[in-house]
Amino acid sequence: MFPSATVSVLIPAAGQGTRLGRGPKAFVRVGGRTLLEWVIEAFAWADEVRVALPSDAAPPPAPANVRFVRGGAERQQSVARLLEGARGDVVLVHDAARPFVVPAVVDRLLEAVAVGGAAVPAVPVPDTLIEPAEGRYGPALDRSRYALVQTPQAFFREVLAEAHELARTRSLTATDEAQLVRALGYPVELVPGDRRMFKVTFPEDLELAEALARSWPPEPERA
Repeated sequence: MFPSATVSVLIPAAGQGTRLGRGPKAFVRVGGRTLLEWVIEAFAWADEVRVALPSDAAPPPAPANVRFVRGGAERQQSVARLLEGARGDVVLVHDAARPFVVPAVVDRLLEAVAVGGAAVPAVPVPDTLIEPAEGRYGPALDRSRYALVQTPQAFFREVLAEAHELARTRSLTATDEAQLVRALGYPVELVPGDRRMFKVTFPEDLELAEALARSWPPEPERA
């Protein structure tokens, strides 16, 4: 990343976690800490961390570089609110439900975004991929043509702001920011992600997260 660039981390954490069934997902505990606490600690190095909370949630104690805002009804609305006050040249948008952030992936993102203005991590699809047909085994898809997208996703702040403005004026919705940036016509670079940066979504994911928390943080990658 260019030397003088500042970084804002945007964390939409206003989701209710209905599939997990434990209340607001950001406050579910893993390894003795909430998912949100894991994420905030992972980005302690950033110039600022902005977090969108549920409207009825009290801001928890946090380091000086953390700011809280009221989240929207949907993830996209929360990110738009977080973006309004962001000051960084580069913004990283990260799911609060991904507690384990691998530093090497973040480094790859910052290098890629400095060149192209938008970059996201992705991992290969490891399993057989099918299109279910009426509850039965349907046609198999070529999994080599697909990838699983993770967060954080990195963008020049101006690019992401323009993408959200386009979404607002055209009533576009998307499940992540990269889709909005692509709708704007910008290419989004892919960098290798890491399977440990999985999203806690279902109850069984908590068992995996508890196991991983016992050996976190990971050893630095060797060159």
